[in-house]
Amino acid sequence: MSKSSGIISKQFTSFLVFAAFISALACSNQPQATDFDPLPSWNEGVAKQQIIQFVEEVTNPDSSKYVSPEQRIATFDNDGTLWAEKPLYFQVLFAFDLVKEMVEADPSLKEKEPFRAILSGEKEAIAKFSHEDLLSGLIGTHVDMTNEEFVKKAEDWLGTEKHSRFNRLYTECVYQPMLELLDYLHENDFQTWICSGGGVEFMRIFSEEVYGIPPERVIGSSVEMEFKDTPQGPVFYRKAELNSFNDKEVKPVNILLHIGRQPILAFGNSDGDIEMLQYTARQDLPYLNLLLHHDDEEREYSYTKGTEKALELAEEHKWTVIYISKDFKVVFPFDKE
Repeated sequence: MSKSSGIISKQFTSFLVFAAFISALACSNQPQATDFDPLPSWNEGVAKQQIIQFVEEVTNPDSSKYVSPEQRIATFDNDGTLWAEKPLYFQVLFAFDLVKEMVEADPSLKEKEPFRAILSGEKEAIAKFSHEDLLSGLIGTHVDMTNEEFVKKAEDWLGTEKHSRFNRLYTECVYQPMLELLDYLHENDFQTWICSGGGVEFMRIFSEEVYGIPPERVIGSSVEMEFKDTPQGPVFYRKAELNSFNDKEVKPVNILLHIGRQPILAFGNSDGDIEMLQYTARQDLPYLNLLLHHDDEEREYSYTKGTEKALELAEEHKWTVIYISKDFKVVFPFDKE
């Protein structure tokens, strides 16, 4: 080899070393796979850190807190947890729209509560009714029809009616950070369930399309039904009796009946979710209890009525409180538009 060839070879080698160094430096400045943010619509903070840490621990086989996939059950309330619940529960608003049809058929209902208050538009009177009072009182709007007819009416309503404040379909008034959390849990082999006081048939209409939760994983309030085998095929008729009001102490009972396992993650927003959270906390497995607090009047709503006891217990038992004002970077999917 000539002297000049040796110099060129050394220069080329030095160039390769320098190029490799620059390439490594560039790569080190690029986001790595570990930098992926599974919850981009959540602000950085304690709540987000606790969620991610919990999921990483229970899914890591080398962790002392590892939980096998079949035990990764997560239960979510719906109204006020996965989607908005103001100015009134959306299913109640749906029932309100059926009241006029009922009154036309039976004018005597004008003098009965909650029909009188609804028809008069007295917001203060309506606000005094509890969720159970409204559901029980309006159950008559869902009878004298087959379940198929009810589902069709609800589908039509959900496909056309819009929220009075946001001017969006009710199925668009879901919380973007919660959709991301559901996706994150699904990707980590969690089995997610809805456990809500809302009507089970009403929620099943949109649960899979909106949340990715199939209808068989929806637990809700239900009416009595009568089965009839007709020449046209099996038919279910809705009756004017409440079968189960899925709230408070009934929630863990129905979780036991429908799931057969305790959740290791439970997410609620009100006093009606306390027993579900308590049930989740009383076990040997690692668990995470989450409570959504509505404190953002500008972007959504701010209220504490019906959540006072839950907030007290959250502080006492170190449940994680999610504040919409500081933990949600955006609230609804349409906020990103």
